[in-house]
Amino acid sequence: MSSSTSWDSRSGADSLSAATRDLIRRDAAAIWHPFTQQSLWVEDEPIVVDRADGMAFWDTDGNRYLDGVSSLWVNVHGHNNPEINAAISAQLGRLDHTTFLGLTHEPGIELAEKLLATAPAGLSRVFYAGDGASAVEAAIKMAYQAQAQQGQNRPYFAHVAQGYHGDTLGAVSVGGIDLFHETYRPILLDTLMVSSPGVLEPGQRRLNRAVEVLTELGELLERQGSQICAVVIEPLVQAAAGMLTHDVSFVQGVRSLCDEYNVLMICDEVATGVGRTGKMWAVDHAGITPDLMTCGKGLTGGYLPMSAVLTTEPVYEAFLGSAESGRTFFHGHSYTANPLCAAAAIANLDLMVANQTVANAAAVGRQIADEIRPLQAHPRVKEIRQIGTMTGIEVESVKDRTGFAICQAARSRGVWIRPLGDVVVLMPPLAMSPEEVTELTTAVTESIEEVLA
Repeated sequence: MSSSTSWDSRSGADSLSAATRDLIRRDAAAIWHPFTQQSLWVEDEPIVVDRADGMAFWDTDGNRYLDGVSSLWVNVHGHNNPEINAAISAQLGRLDHTTFLGLTHEPGIELAEKLLATAPAGLSRVFYAGDGASAVEAAIKMAYQAQAQQGQNRPYFAHVAQGYHGDTLGAVSVGGIDLFHETYRPILLDTLMVSSPGVLEPGQRRLNRAVEVLTELGELLERQGSQICAVVIEPLVQAAAGMLTHDVSFVQGVRSLCDEYNVLMICDEVATGVGRTGKMWAVDHAGITPDLMTCGKGLTGGYLPMSAVLTTEPVYEAFLGSAESGRTFFHGHSYTANPLCAAAAIANLDLMVANQTVANAAAVGRQIADEIRPLQAHPRVKEIRQIGTMTGIEVESVKDRTGFAICQAARSRGVWIRPLGDVVVLMPPLAMSPEEVTELTTAVTESIEEVLA
């Protein structure tokens, strides 16, 4: 079924301009969108974005939408930020791109220094990648090769059910969401998975669940620890699983177990890092340092694709040797450390310091919690889960695609959000003002009440 065939019969087609209708026709005839059922694409009345400024964007017919999910969790200071714009423009006039293989440049050096200055103590090296999945791919290859080059035969990774680390095959191998991953199991790495610390039994406390899963992981490491090179987790929030949160003791317990069994700890902070949880890094809540930590999404302020792996000196040193030793990390991509991306990231990090953006993110999270708290009493709201700005409101399924229907209702109120199944997600830019937060929470509350009535 081609979505392009149904455009003219779409219910809202007549309300749009001829130019917008033409753009949607052309899109439906040529494009395959990510995470989108294309047979429903046109029927779901897509928005054609024309411009963005501050915390909002506008469609080609002039309608404004508050960006309630930071353009898929990446935007930090709002759109069209003058400082980041200026940094990219200045860099564009000096150096657009050169390879990072055999060359270096000041933006790449400066960004690494700034990242390490924010990182947990002990992380001392930065390896650049292109997006979240490519950072995870690099981290798991680093972990395996580092152990192998130290004489350890450790072919397995341990990871957590309901995890999500990206869509490339290595990242999918350490994921655990059947909807996204089950199709590919026959072609993935053979891994070892423990239960999710964020999936609770009725009435169960997160602390008790953390103890259960740590016991399970400890038993796995007791049996097969000598074969496991790393444990991979998303610290504090399993975002793509529906904002599943877990107790900080789980992160601390994984660190202790990894130390006990000489296993590396990989913390995937692509979604949770760069201030999203109200601290710069989610692991800061736990007071621990992983052996490898990935970051992405908000790294460039939501402007350009860039990610990184931060790692410790012992991991780095495992790759040192002669040219003939074969210990080199033979991994990278054409646009590694792109100077324009690095310039955007430097400006983003500088702004975060100047504007106390992480503290503002914590305040945004507290305001969201206060303003949506009445929803907890709604008989069809199952649970509200939140750490910092990362918020998931799980609702009962009262109709086909309930979560989507709520997001469409919010759209009619000028607010753009996206669901994860029947979990309504709020993930605003970290610099959002109190007035804009109230605009967001009011629209979401009214939309939930409307759809669940």
